[in-house]
Amino acid sequence: MTTRRGLFVAPFDGLADPRVVGDLAADAEEAGWDGFFVWDHLQYGDRVAAIADPWTCCAAIALRTERLLLGPMVTPLPRRRPQVLARQAASLSVLSGERLVLGLGLGDDWVGEFSAFGDEPDPGVRGRMLDEGLGVLTGLLAGEPVDHVGEHYSARQARFVPAPRVPIWLAGRFGNRAPLRRAASYDGFFVIGLDDPGDLDTVAGDLAAHDPAPGFDLVVDLRTDQDPAPWLDRGASWVLTRVGPYDLDLDDVRRVVRTGPR
Repeated sequence: MTTRRGLFVAPFDGLADPRVVGDLAADAEEAGWDGFFVWDHLQYGDRVAAIADPWTCCAAIALRTERLLLGPMVTPLPRRRPQVLARQAASLSVLSGERLVLGLGLGDDWVGEFSAFGDEPDPGVRGRMLDEGLGVLTGLLAGEPVDHVGEHYSARQARFVPAPRVPIWLAGRFGNRAPLRRAASYDGFFVIGLDDPGDLDTVAGDLAAHDPAPGFDLVVDLRTDQDPAPWLDRGASWVLTRVGPYDLDLDDVRRVVRTGPR
């Protein structure tokens, strides 16, 4: 199995500038990283003041690099319109030369990120919105006719020109069964909240029961001080090094990026 290393970067405060993110991505490509993924948040508590838009950051990454995979990690689909997201993803896939990976999930309202703006605060409802929105989104990306009138989204006799291939990774917390089942139907599972490499045995076993397609990615993220080797040995196809979310010093971040994957 091919194993890859990426960066999982919070574009907050000292990194809340798409130009800085683009510079870091160029450094990352030169240092040998395989991917550069950015968090998607509107607010992140009192310790974070400035936050950059992830799609603008991804465009900067696409223009500053040639090889890196990139994408938002993760975008809460329930606070977005799937038809608008489909257009954004298709355009970014073209701009990047088909290097976009679309990370999607429920999102979290732990700092009122949904409720503060009138978005849906109930995770159960957001789960249903995610499933419904995925159907609309993937149909439009594939160029299929979509005629959907649902509880949360509508797309009446809609059809887009097919987009370049856009892999979709679904995110979920370790131990939650619904995100794992959902992810098995797509291209990857970004597992949040793992405590030990041995937890991957449980995840891999549960995924196997749902028969994911060949090439399915199992993705984890680690702090900068954690050794990725045990996680790669346990079957992770991607190990992301987490940069952020707090007290981001640009010089320190540059050192992590330029050191390259260990």
